[in-house]
Amino acid sequence: MALDSTNRALVGAQFMRENAEAATYSKAELAAAVAAADDWADANAAAYNTALPAGFRTKATTAQKAALLCFVIQRRSGRLRVEEDG
Repeated sequence: MALDSTNRALVGAQFMRENAEAATYSKAELAAAVAAADDWADANAAAYNTALPAGFRTKATTAQKAALLCFVIQRRSGRLRVEEDG
């Protein structure tokens, strides 16, 4: 389910707080990117669900599936550290 405008704004604000890299884009451009990412996630939810192994797909909740994708994306971006990293 897509985020409403308040939650999209909150995502943008949190991204600005946590972004450690230099930003050359404007707040309006970031807001548009948040909206595009959210729209993409909504439009591709069925494809993501289908890509998951049936055993997980049929037993996991929608929130668990979203959290799993978040962990994978955060790890790929270097933001997720785990206990095993030491």
